[in-house]
Amino acid sequence: MTDVLVVGLGNPGDRYAGTRHNVGADVVELLARRHDGRLRPDPKVHASVADVRIAGRRVTLAVPLTYMNDSGQAASALLRRAGTDAADMVVVHDELDLEPGRVKVKEGGGLAGHNGLRSLQAHLHTSDFLRVRLGVGKPPGGGAKGADWVLSKVPARVRGELDVMVERAADAVELLVTEGAAAAMQRVNAAPA
Repeated sequence: MTDVLVVGLGNPGDRYAGTRHNVGADVVELLARRHDGRLRPDPKVHASVADVRIAGRRVTLAVPLTYMNDSGQAASALLRRAGTDAADMVVVHDELDLEPGRVKVKEGGGLAGHNGLRSLQAHLHTSDFLRVRLGVGKPPGGGAKGADWVLSKVPARVRGELDVMVERAADAVELLVTEGAAAAMQRVNAAPA
């Protein structure tokens, strides 16, 4: 039985490593390193998984092996494996509607045009899960260029900013696990970008 399931959204494979769309997966990989876990592929749940303890709580860390648009398939299987429901799941994902570098914690909410969240809602029949949203900003040239923006490699000058955001988002997940949603929202959402 798992106390909290943390799912970091991204796309599999080297082509997508280091992109804005994979910052959610980057956060979960960092959490695994921080807590002496090792993400291992588990084909039964369509994800790489590590079971760790954070402040005594049992936490399952997972990165879907599916593409972003099919994240819900993995999340559904992961919830069954964890023996919990969506209320005990934290989804970490990129967010075009937040300025670059910003981290926000949110309970439930809309999809904001995010295909990973759309897939989660379709498979889980709810959007009542916690979210750690990572700001990647809007692309130059407008929303029509969103896919290219999140799927292209990040220039080295921007990578440092994303790495700092990933660290802050991992801190936010730890806060969610240890102190709960209200405390995490109060402290994380009030912090400057």
